[in-house]
Amino acid sequence: MEHESLNNWIWDGLYYHPHLFGGLMLTAALLGLSTGYFGGIGVPSLPQLWSDVGIFQKKKRGKKRVRVYMDGCFDLMHYGHANALRQAKALGDELVVGVVSDEEIVANKGPPVLTMEERLALVSGLKWVDEVIPNAPYAITEQFMKSLFNEHKIDYIIHGDDPCLLPDGTDAYALAKKAGRYKQIKRTEGVSSTDIVGRILLLLKDTKRNDSLLNGEHQESISEDARVSQFLPTSRRIVQFSNAKGPGPNARIVYIDGAFDLFHAGHVEILKRARQLGDFLLVGLHTDYIVSEHRGKHHPIMHLHERSLSVLACRYVDEVIIGAPWEVSKDMITTFNISLVVHGTIAESNPLALVGIDPYAVPKSMGIFRLLESSNNITTSSIAQRIVANHEAYMKRNAKKAEGERKYYAEKKYVAGD
Repeated sequence: MEHESLNNWIWDGLYYHPHLFGGLMLTAALLGLSTGYFGGIGVPSLPQLWSDVGIFQKKKRGKKRVRVYMDGCFDLMHYGHANALRQAKALGDELVVGVVSDEEIVANKGPPVLTMEERLALVSGLKWVDEVIPNAPYAITEQFMKSLFNEHKIDYIIHGDDPCLLPDGTDAYALAKKAGRYKQIKRTEGVSSTDIVGRILLLLKDTKRNDSLLNGEHQESISEDARVSQFLPTSRRIVQFSNAKGPGPNARIVYIDGAFDLFHAGHVEILKRARQLGDFLLVGLHTDYIVSEHRGKHHPIMHLHERSLSVLACRYVDEVIIGAPWEVSKDMITTFNISLVVHGTIAESNPLALVGIDPYAVPKSMGIFRLLESSNNITTSSIAQRIVANHEAYMKRNAKKAEGERKYYAEKKYVAGD
Protein backbone atom coordinates (compact mmCIF):
# COMPACT_ATOMS: atom_id res chain seq x y z
CA MET A 1 0.00 0.00 0.00
CA GLU A 2 2.89 2.35 0.77
CA HIS A 3 4.43 1.71 -2.66
CA GLU A 4 1.06 2.29 -4.32
CA SER A 5 0.57 5.56 -2.45
CA LEU A 6 4.05 6.79 -3.41
CA ASN A 7 3.46 5.73 -7.00
CA ASN A 8 0.24 7.78 -7.11
CA TRP A 9 2.10 10.73 -5.60
CA ILE A 10 4.69 10.53 -8.37
CA TRP A 11 2.09 10.49 -11.14
CA ASP A 12 0.15 13.36 -9.52
CA GLY A 13 3.33 15.37 -9.43
CA LEU A 14 4.06 14.54 -13.04
CA TYR A 15 0.56 15.69 -14.11
CA TYR A 16 0.31 18.94 -12.13
CA HIS A 17 3.99 19.98 -12.30
CA PRO A 18 5.35 18.30 -15.46
CA HIS A 19 8.43 20.51 -15.89
CA LEU A 20 9.58 20.39 -12.25
CA PHE A 21 8.79 16.75 -11.69
CA GLY A 22 10.02 15.76 -15.12
CA GLY A 23 13.42 17.29 -14.29
CA LEU A 24 13.54 15.44 -10.97
CA MET A 25 12.73 12.11 -12.56
CA LEU A 26 15.19 12.72 -15.41
CA THR A 27 17.93 13.36 -12.83
CA ALA A 28 16.97 10.17 -11.01
CA ALA A 29 17.07 8.19 -14.23
CA LEU A 30 20.50 9.54 -15.17
CA LEU A 31 21.87 8.64 -11.74
CA GLY A 32 20.59 5.11 -12.13
CA LEU A 33 18.16 5.50 -9.24
CA SER A 34 14.99 4.47 -11.07
CA THR A 35 15.47 0.80 -10.12
CA GLY A 36 17.69 1.26 -7.08
CA TYR A 37 16.48 4.05 -4.84
CA PHE A 38 12.84 3.84 -5.95
CA GLY A 39 12.88 0.04 -5.83
CA GLY A 40 9.76 -1.57 -7.25
CA ILE A 41 7.66 1.57 -7.39
CA GLY A 42 7.52 1.41 -11.16
CA VAL A 43 9.17 4.68 -12.14
CA PRO A 44 9.20 4.91 -15.95
CA SER A 45 12.34 4.52 -17.99
CA LEU A 46 13.84 7.57 -19.74
CA PRO A 47 12.20 7.07 -23.17
CA GLN A 48 8.83 6.39 -21.60
CA LEU A 49 9.27 9.43 -19.33
CA TRP A 50 9.82 11.78 -22.26
CA SER A 51 6.77 10.33 -24.04
CA ASP A 52 4.48 10.71 -21.05
CA VAL A 53 5.64 14.23 -20.22
CA GLY A 54 4.90 15.20 -23.83
CA ILE A 55 1.36 13.87 -23.50
CA PHE A 56 0.67 15.96 -20.40
CA GLN A 57 2.15 19.07 -22.02
CA LYS A 58 -0.16 18.64 -25.01
CA LYS A 59 -3.14 18.30 -22.71
CA LYS A 60 -2.17 21.49 -20.94
CA ARG A 61 -1.68 23.40 -24.20
CA GLY A 62 -4.98 22.04 -25.51
CA LYS A 63 -6.88 23.87 -22.78
CA LYS A 64 -6.43 27.26 -24.49
CA ARG A 65 -9.83 28.54 -25.51
CA VAL A 66 -10.22 29.64 -29.12
CA ARG A 67 -11.72 33.11 -29.46
CA VAL A 68 -13.44 34.06 -32.70
CA TYR A 69 -14.69 37.44 -33.89
CA MET A 70 -17.57 38.33 -36.15
CA ASP A 71 -18.92 41.77 -36.92
CA GLY A 72 -21.99 43.20 -38.56
CA CYS A 73 -24.56 45.98 -38.61
CA PHE A 74 -27.27 43.70 -37.18
CA ASP A 75 -29.93 46.16 -38.29
CA LEU A 76 -33.40 44.60 -38.06
CA MET A 77 -32.05 41.51 -36.30
CA HIS A 78 -33.39 38.28 -37.79
CA TYR A 79 -32.75 34.53 -37.66
CA GLY A 80 -30.16 34.85 -40.45
CA HIS A 81 -27.99 37.00 -38.17
CA ALA A 82 -28.57 34.53 -35.33
CA ASN A 83 -27.62 31.54 -37.47
CA ALA A 84 -24.44 33.28 -38.65
CA LEU A 85 -23.38 33.87 -35.05
CA ARG A 86 -24.32 30.29 -34.14
CA GLN A 87 -22.01 29.01 -36.89
CA ALA A 88 -19.26 31.41 -35.83
CA LYS A 89 -19.46 30.19 -32.22
CA ALA A 90 -19.13 26.59 -33.46
CA LEU A 91 -15.68 27.49 -34.88
CA GLY A 92 -14.33 28.42 -31.45
CA ASP A 93 -15.02 28.46 -27.74
CA GLU A 94 -15.79 32.14 -27.20
CA LEU A 95 -17.55 34.46 -29.62
CA VAL A 96 -16.81 38.20 -29.63
CA VAL A 97 -19.16 40.28 -31.78
CA GLY A 98 -18.44 43.72 -33.19
CA VAL A 99 -21.47 45.95 -33.77
CA VAL A 100 -20.76 48.48 -36.51
CA SER A 101 -21.30 52.15 -35.60
CA ASP A 102 -24.18 54.21 -36.96
CA GLU A 103 -21.74 56.51 -38.79
CA GLU A 104 -20.02 53.60 -40.53
CA ILE A 105 -23.37 52.13 -41.63
CA VAL A 106 -24.46 55.46 -43.09
CA ALA A 107 -21.16 55.80 -44.97
CA ASN A 108 -21.18 52.26 -46.38
CA LYS A 109 -24.81 51.16 -46.68
CA GLY A 110 -27.26 53.93 -45.91
CA PRO A 111 -29.23 54.94 -42.79
CA PRO A 112 -29.76 52.20 -40.17
CA VAL A 113 -33.27 51.53 -38.90
CA LEU A 114 -32.27 50.69 -35.33
CA THR A 115 -30.09 52.75 -33.02
CA MET A 116 -26.76 51.48 -31.68
CA GLU A 117 -28.33 50.90 -28.26
CA GLU A 118 -31.12 48.80 -29.77
CA ARG A 119 -28.71 46.78 -31.89
CA LEU A 120 -26.43 46.14 -28.91
CA ALA A 121 -29.40 44.87 -26.88
CA LEU A 122 -30.33 42.45 -29.66
CA VAL A 123 -26.82 41.08 -30.15
CA SER A 124 -26.15 40.78 -26.41
CA GLY A 125 -29.42 38.88 -26.05
CA LEU A 126 -28.32 36.05 -28.34
CA LYS A 127 -27.40 32.76 -26.65
CA TRP A 128 -24.17 32.25 -28.63
CA VAL A 129 -22.60 35.67 -27.91
CA ASP A 130 -19.98 35.96 -25.14
CA GLU A 131 -18.72 39.54 -25.60
CA VAL A 132 -19.75 42.59 -27.62
CA ILE A 133 -17.58 45.38 -29.03
CA PRO A 134 -19.68 48.50 -29.75
CA ASN A 135 -18.91 50.95 -32.57
CA ALA A 136 -16.79 48.51 -34.55
CA PRO A 137 -15.48 49.67 -37.96
CA TYR A 138 -17.18 48.44 -41.13
CA ALA A 139 -13.82 47.45 -42.64
CA ILE A 140 -11.15 45.42 -40.83
CA THR A 141 -8.31 47.94 -40.82
CA GLU A 142 -4.76 46.97 -39.92
CA GLN A 143 -4.96 48.92 -36.65
CA PHE A 144 -8.27 47.35 -35.65
CA MET A 145 -7.05 43.87 -36.63
CA LYS A 146 -4.00 44.29 -34.36
CA SER A 147 -6.34 45.38 -31.59
CA LEU A 148 -8.42 42.24 -32.08
CA PHE A 149 -5.37 39.96 -31.99
CA ASN A 150 -3.49 41.68 -29.15
CA GLU A 151 -6.10 43.23 -26.87
CA HIS A 152 -9.08 40.95 -27.42
CA LYS A 153 -6.97 37.80 -28.00
CA ILE A 154 -8.91 36.88 -31.14
CA ASP A 155 -7.71 33.80 -33.01
CA TYR A 156 -9.92 33.99 -36.10
CA ILE A 157 -12.12 36.53 -37.88
CA ILE A 158 -15.35 35.09 -39.31
CA HIS A 159 -17.66 36.18 -42.13
CA GLY A 160 -20.25 34.62 -44.43
CA ASP A 161 -19.64 33.37 -47.96
CA ASP A 162 -21.41 36.43 -49.41
CA PRO A 163 -18.93 39.19 -50.35
CA CYS A 164 -18.67 42.27 -48.14
CA LEU A 165 -17.40 45.11 -50.32
CA LEU A 166 -16.42 48.66 -49.44
CA PRO A 167 -17.67 51.61 -51.53
CA ASP A 168 -14.46 51.42 -53.62
CA GLY A 169 -15.18 47.76 -54.43
CA THR A 170 -12.43 46.24 -52.25
CA ASP A 171 -12.93 43.32 -49.87
CA ALA A 172 -13.61 44.47 -46.28
CA TYR A 173 -11.85 41.34 -44.97
CA ALA A 174 -8.81 41.37 -47.26
CA LEU A 175 -6.32 41.99 -44.43
CA ALA A 176 -7.73 39.19 -42.28
CA LYS A 177 -7.46 36.78 -45.20
CA LYS A 178 -3.89 37.89 -45.93
CA ALA A 179 -2.97 37.30 -42.28
CA GLY A 180 -4.30 33.73 -42.49
CA ARG A 181 -6.71 34.38 -39.63
CA TYR A 182 -9.97 34.32 -41.61
CA LYS A 183 -12.68 31.65 -41.64
CA GLN A 184 -15.85 31.51 -43.70
CA ILE A 185 -19.33 30.31 -42.80
CA LYS A 186 -22.39 29.59 -44.88
CA ARG A 187 -24.90 32.37 -45.42
CA THR A 188 -28.46 31.67 -44.25
CA GLU A 189 -30.80 31.76 -47.22
CA GLY A 190 -34.24 33.31 -47.43
CA VAL A 191 -33.83 36.45 -45.36
CA SER A 192 -31.84 39.67 -45.04
CA SER A 193 -32.36 43.10 -43.56
CA THR A 194 -32.80 44.35 -47.13
CA ASP A 195 -35.56 41.79 -47.64
CA ILE A 196 -37.36 42.85 -44.44
CA VAL A 197 -37.18 46.54 -45.34
CA GLY A 198 -38.54 45.57 -48.75
CA ARG A 199 -41.52 43.79 -47.17
CA ILE A 200 -42.36 46.89 -45.13
CA LEU A 201 -42.03 49.17 -48.17
CA LEU A 202 -44.34 46.86 -50.12
CA LEU A 203 -46.89 47.16 -47.34
CA LEU A 204 -46.63 50.95 -47.66
CA LYS A 205 -47.22 50.74 -51.41
CA ASP A 206 -50.11 48.34 -50.89
CA THR A 207 -51.72 50.71 -48.38
CA LYS A 208 -51.35 53.63 -50.81
CA ARG A 209 -52.81 51.49 -53.60
CA ASN A 210 -55.87 50.65 -51.50
CA ASP A 211 -56.37 54.32 -50.63
CA SER A 212 -56.15 55.23 -54.32
CA LEU A 213 -58.67 52.56 -55.28
CA LEU A 214 -61.08 53.88 -52.65
CA ASN A 215 -60.71 57.32 -54.24
CA GLY A 216 -61.42 55.92 -57.71
CA GLU A 217 -57.80 56.16 -58.87
CA HIS A 218 -56.08 53.34 -60.75
CA GLN A 219 -52.66 52.10 -59.74
CA GLU A 220 -50.64 49.11 -60.76
CA SER A 221 -51.38 46.20 -58.43
CA ILE A 222 -48.65 44.70 -56.30
CA SER A 223 -48.24 40.96 -56.32
CA GLU A 224 -48.93 39.21 -53.02
CA ASP A 225 -46.08 36.86 -53.93
CA ALA A 226 -43.66 39.71 -53.33
CA ARG A 227 -44.26 39.34 -49.60
CA VAL A 228 -44.00 35.56 -49.50
CA SER A 229 -41.09 34.41 -47.35
CA GLN A 230 -38.26 32.61 -49.16
CA PHE A 231 -37.28 30.81 -45.94
CA LEU A 232 -37.24 27.03 -46.20
CA PRO A 233 -37.57 25.75 -42.62
CA THR A 234 -36.08 22.39 -41.69
CA SER A 235 -36.32 20.36 -38.50
CA ARG A 236 -32.52 20.39 -38.26
CA ARG A 237 -32.45 24.19 -38.11
CA ILE A 238 -34.96 24.21 -35.26
CA VAL A 239 -32.86 21.63 -33.39
CA GLN A 240 -29.74 23.77 -33.92
CA PHE A 241 -31.47 26.74 -32.28
CA SER A 242 -33.07 24.74 -29.49
CA ASN A 243 -31.61 24.27 -26.01
CA ALA A 244 -32.57 20.58 -26.40
CA LYS A 245 -33.58 20.17 -22.78
CA GLY A 246 -36.76 20.41 -20.80
CA PRO A 247 -37.48 21.80 -17.34
CA GLY A 248 -36.38 20.02 -14.18
CA PRO A 249 -38.91 18.10 -12.05
CA ASN A 250 -39.48 20.99 -9.64
CA ALA A 251 -38.85 23.87 -12.05
CA ARG A 252 -40.97 27.02 -11.87
CA ILE A 253 -42.19 27.41 -15.46
CA VAL A 254 -43.08 30.89 -16.69
CA TYR A 255 -45.21 31.33 -19.82
CA ILE A 256 -45.42 34.38 -22.08
CA ASP A 257 -47.04 34.57 -25.51
CA GLY A 258 -47.29 36.97 -28.41
CA ALA A 259 -46.42 37.60 -32.05
CA PHE A 260 -42.79 38.65 -31.49
CA ASP A 261 -42.80 40.10 -35.00
CA LEU A 262 -39.65 41.94 -36.20
CA PHE A 263 -37.82 40.75 -33.07
CA HIS A 264 -36.51 43.86 -31.33
CA ALA A 265 -34.95 45.25 -28.14
CA GLY A 266 -38.33 45.50 -26.42
CA HIS A 267 -38.82 41.77 -26.88
CA VAL A 268 -35.40 41.03 -25.41
CA GLU A 269 -36.14 43.16 -22.37
CA ILE A 270 -39.54 41.59 -21.59
CA LEU A 271 -38.22 38.04 -22.12
CA LYS A 272 -35.34 38.74 -19.75
CA ARG A 273 -37.72 40.01 -17.09
CA ALA A 274 -40.02 37.03 -17.56
CA ARG A 275 -37.12 34.56 -17.26
CA GLN A 276 -36.05 36.13 -13.97
CA LEU A 277 -39.39 35.12 -12.45
CA GLY A 278 -38.74 31.39 -12.76
CA ASP A 279 -36.44 28.55 -13.74
CA PHE A 280 -37.74 27.86 -17.26
CA LEU A 281 -39.23 30.28 -19.81
CA LEU A 282 -41.79 28.89 -22.26
CA VAL A 283 -42.79 31.24 -25.08
CA GLY A 284 -45.95 30.83 -27.14
CA LEU A 285 -45.76 32.07 -30.75
CA HIS A 286 -49.15 32.89 -32.26
CA THR A 287 -49.95 31.68 -35.77
CA ASP A 288 -49.88 34.05 -38.72
CA TYR A 289 -53.68 33.81 -38.91
CA ILE A 290 -54.14 34.83 -35.27
CA VAL A 291 -51.67 37.71 -35.61
CA SER A 292 -53.40 38.93 -38.76
CA GLU A 293 -56.81 38.65 -37.11
CA HIS A 294 -55.79 40.76 -34.13
CA ARG A 295 -53.35 43.20 -35.76
CA GLY A 296 -54.61 43.63 -39.31
CA LYS A 297 -54.20 41.97 -42.69
CA HIS A 298 -50.68 43.33 -43.29
CA HIS A 299 -49.36 41.49 -40.26
CA PRO A 300 -47.23 39.66 -39.39
CA ILE A 301 -44.25 40.92 -41.37
CA MET A 302 -42.21 37.87 -40.39
CA HIS A 303 -43.84 34.46 -40.74
CA LEU A 304 -44.34 31.94 -37.95
CA HIS A 305 -41.20 29.86 -38.48
CA GLU A 306 -39.07 32.98 -38.94
CA ARG A 307 -40.43 34.42 -35.70
CA SER A 308 -39.93 31.10 -33.90
CA LEU A 309 -36.21 30.97 -34.73
CA SER A 310 -35.70 34.59 -33.67
CA VAL A 311 -37.25 33.87 -30.28
CA LEU A 312 -35.40 30.56 -29.86
CA ALA A 313 -32.11 32.37 -30.45
CA CYS A 314 -32.69 34.57 -27.39
CA ARG A 315 -30.58 33.51 -24.40
CA TYR A 316 -33.50 33.97 -21.98
CA VAL A 317 -35.80 31.52 -23.79
CA ASP A 318 -35.81 27.83 -22.95
CA GLU A 319 -38.57 26.54 -25.24
CA VAL A 320 -41.24 27.77 -27.67
CA ILE A 321 -44.68 26.59 -28.70
CA ILE A 322 -44.85 27.07 -32.47
CA GLY A 323 -48.43 28.10 -33.15
CA ALA A 324 -49.72 28.72 -29.63
CA PRO A 325 -53.47 29.27 -29.11
CA TRP A 326 -54.81 32.75 -28.43
CA GLU A 327 -56.38 31.75 -25.12
CA VAL A 328 -54.37 30.22 -22.28
CA SER A 329 -56.56 27.31 -21.19
CA LYS A 330 -56.60 25.24 -18.01
CA ASP A 331 -55.58 22.17 -20.02
CA MET A 332 -52.59 24.03 -21.46
CA ILE A 333 -51.49 25.16 -18.00
CA THR A 334 -51.71 21.57 -16.74
CA THR A 335 -50.01 20.05 -19.80
CA PHE A 336 -46.95 22.29 -19.56
CA ASN A 337 -47.01 22.56 -15.75
CA ILE A 338 -47.07 26.37 -15.97
CA SER A 339 -46.56 28.16 -12.67
CA LEU A 340 -46.95 31.75 -13.89
CA VAL A 341 -48.39 33.45 -16.97
CA VAL A 342 -47.03 36.93 -17.76
CA HIS A 343 -47.69 39.63 -20.34
CA GLY A 344 -46.06 42.98 -21.04
CA THR A 345 -47.80 46.33 -20.77
CA ILE A 346 -46.69 47.30 -24.29
CA ALA A 347 -48.78 45.32 -26.75
CA GLU A 348 -50.18 45.97 -30.21
CA SER A 349 -53.68 45.29 -31.43
CA ASN A 350 -55.89 46.12 -34.36
CA PRO A 351 -58.32 48.88 -33.31
CA LEU A 352 -60.83 47.52 -35.85
CA ALA A 353 -60.72 44.00 -34.40
CA LEU A 354 -63.74 42.84 -32.43
CA VAL A 355 -63.30 42.77 -28.67
CA GLY A 356 -63.29 39.10 -27.73
CA ILE A 357 -62.73 36.91 -24.72
CA ASP A 358 -59.85 37.81 -22.44
CA PRO A 359 -57.09 35.32 -23.42
CA TYR A 360 -55.77 35.37 -19.84
CA ALA A 361 -59.10 34.85 -18.05
CA VAL A 362 -58.16 31.36 -16.81
CA PRO A 363 -54.70 32.15 -15.37
CA LYS A 364 -56.22 35.28 -13.78
CA SER A 365 -58.93 33.20 -12.10
CA MET A 366 -56.22 30.83 -10.84
CA GLY A 367 -54.18 33.69 -9.42
CA ILE A 368 -51.13 32.91 -11.59
CA PHE A 369 -51.21 35.89 -13.96
CA ARG A 370 -48.85 38.85 -13.72
CA LEU A 371 -48.54 41.99 -15.84
CA LEU A 372 -44.96 43.10 -16.48
CA GLU A 373 -44.26 46.80 -16.81
CA SER A 374 -42.40 47.43 -20.10
CA SER A 375 -39.78 50.15 -19.78
CA ASN A 376 -39.05 50.07 -23.52
CA ASN A 377 -41.91 51.38 -25.69
CA ILE A 378 -40.49 50.16 -29.00
CA THR A 379 -42.95 48.06 -31.03
CA THR A 380 -43.06 46.31 -34.41
CA SER A 381 -45.26 49.12 -35.74
CA SER A 382 -42.95 51.87 -34.47
CA ILE A 383 -40.01 50.22 -36.27
CA ALA A 384 -42.05 49.97 -39.46
CA GLN A 385 -43.01 53.62 -39.11
CA ARG A 386 -39.34 54.63 -39.03
CA ILE A 387 -38.93 53.03 -42.45
CA VAL A 388 -42.15 54.49 -43.79
CA ALA A 389 -41.23 57.98 -42.58
CA ASN A 390 -37.89 57.80 -44.39
CA HIS A 391 -38.98 55.48 -47.18
CA GLU A 392 -37.20 57.31 -50.03
CA ALA A 393 -33.81 56.84 -48.37
CA TYR A 394 -34.55 53.18 -47.70
CA MET A 395 -35.76 52.60 -51.26
CA LYS A 396 -32.43 53.94 -52.53
CA ARG A 397 -30.54 51.81 -50.00
CA ASN A 398 -32.50 48.73 -51.03
CA ALA A 399 -31.99 49.35 -54.73
CA LYS A 400 -28.24 49.51 -54.12
CA LYS A 401 -28.25 46.36 -51.99
CA ALA A 402 -30.54 44.50 -54.38
CA GLU A 403 -27.91 44.69 -57.13
CA GLY A 404 -25.38 43.04 -54.82
CA GLU A 405 -27.93 40.38 -53.89
CA ARG A 406 -28.59 39.55 -57.55
CA LYS A 407 -24.88 39.25 -58.25
CA TYR A 408 -24.39 37.00 -55.23
CA TYR A 409 -27.13 34.59 -56.33
CA ALA A 410 -25.93 34.62 -59.94
CA GLU A 411 -22.42 33.56 -58.86
CA LYS A 412 -23.49 31.47 -55.88
CA LYS A 413 -21.75 28.15 -55.25
CA TYR A 414 -22.46 25.41 -52.75
CA VAL A 415 -20.82 25.97 -49.37
CA ALA A 416 -20.56 23.02 -46.99
CA GLY A 417 -21.34 23.27 -43.31
CA ASP A 418 -23.94 25.16 -41.30
